Amino acid sequence: MAESTELYLDLMKRALMGLLYDEDKSFRPINLSYPRRFYKRWALDLISKFLARTGKHIAEPVRFVLERRLQGIDWPPPVFGQTMIGMTRLNHLQACIEDVLRSSTPGDFIETGVWRGGATIFMRAVLQAHGIKDRCVWVADSFEGLPTPDLAKYPADDGDALQKYNAFLVASLEEVKDNFQRYNLLDDQVRFLKGWFKDTLPNAPINQLALLRLDGDMYESTMEALTHLYPKVSPGGYVIIDDYHRKGCRQAVTDYRSAHKIEEEIKDIGGRGVYWQTAKTATVMA
Repeated sequence: MAESTELYLDLMKRALMGLLYDEDKSFRPINLSYPRRFYKRWALDLISKFLARTGKHIAEPVRFVLERRLQGIDWPPPVFGQTMIGMTRLNHLQACIEDVLRSSTPGDFIETGVWRGGATIFMRAVLQAHGIKDRCVWVADSFEGLPTPDLAKYPADDGDALQKYNAFLVASLEEVKDNFQRYNLLDDQVRFLKGWFKDTLPNAPINQLALLRLDGDMYESTMEALTHLYPKVSPGGYVIIDDYHRKGCRQAVTDYRSAHKIEEEIKDIGGRGVYWQTAKTATVMA
C-alpha cells in the first residue's frame, strides 16, 4: 500500500509539473507583456491585433529546460502544467502534509494564490492517497491576477511590477476547477474562496488549519493572509511562504512575525520558499 501511494503521488507531481509530455516540440502564444525593445513590442502588438481578427495569434517555440522545471523557476505552458513550484517544493509540501496526518495535527489545508491550482490539487491528492475524509483543501485566489498595489496602505509594494504579467498569471475559477476535475479530485473536500484576500479572508468559514501555504507574491497579499489565517494555524501546523525571495513578501513576513513575537525558526526550501512549524505546545493568538 505504501509503495502504491508513493507511486501515485510521484506521478501526480510529474503530471502537475508537465513532465509527462514532449514539450520541446510544442509552441505557445507569445507573451506580449514580456519586456522588449520598443520597436519590437510595437511590431508584435500590431501583428497580434491584426491576427486576432481571424482568431489567430503569434506563437513561439517552447524553450524547455528540465532542470529549471524541477527547480520551479520557469512557467509551464497551460497545456502542460498546473504548477510552477517544482519538485523540491512539492516534495516538501508532501512531507508537511504527511507529518500533520501522522501527528493528528487538526485542521484543513489552504493556499492563498493558487495560479492554475497545482499545489492545491496535490494537497487533495495526498488526502485521497491516505484515505482522509475529514479535512478540506481551501483554494483562495482572486482568479483575476495580482491586484493593483494599494500604496496608501501598503507602501512596501511600491515598485512591484508583477501585474504586467497578469495576462499569463491569470487562471479563472472555471479553469482551476477544470484542472481539479482532470485529476478526478473535484469534490466536497475542495472549497473555493474567490476574490481579493482583503475581502474573502476576514470572514472565511475556516475553523482551523494544519497547513497554511502563501503564494501571493506581494506585501499586501502576504500580510492579509497572515493577519486573517495565521491565528487559525494549529500548534504543530506548518506555514509555507513560497515567495520569500521577493522583497515585499519577505518584509510582510518579517513585520508580522515581529508584531506577534513569532520566534519559530524560518527554514529554507530549495533556495526559493521558506517555512516554519508552529510550536506544538503554543496557542496561536490573533
